Amino acid sequence: QVKLVESGGGSVQAGGSLRLSCEVSGHTYNAFCMGWFRQAPGKEREGVAAVYTGYSIRYYADSVKGRFIISHRDGQSSFQLYMKNLTLEDTAKYYCAAEWDRSCGSAVRTGRLSGAFGNWGQGTQVTISS
Repeated sequence: QVKLVESGGGSVQAGGSLRLSCEVSGHTYNAFCMGWFRQAPGKEREGVAAVYTGYSIRYYADSVKGRFIISHRDGQSSFQLYMKNLTLEDTAKYYCAAEWDRSCGSAVRTGRLSGAFGNWGQGTQVTISS
């Protein structure tokens, strides 16, 4: 059974940095796609970063470009999200997701992440204060 567990959330001041990690277990080989999503209170869940691992294709939402980096090492099932220059608007619950169906690659390439990932973690809270 696939399991994803996030860690690294917390509270930081605006302008600070955080690193989120996602540990993936329960599958015989690494996911084709890995992603990070977030959901703020009263808002829909949005995809912020994703990677199509076999081709190193990455997607970033406009709101995080230049500030967030999704990182994955070949051969490792875990992946990370490095976040810097955090703002109040980054406050949300962050979820990691993984997918073993190759069709996820087109989603990452186009940025149309909704519905592309079938395996999710429980989420970790990130709170930015002024």
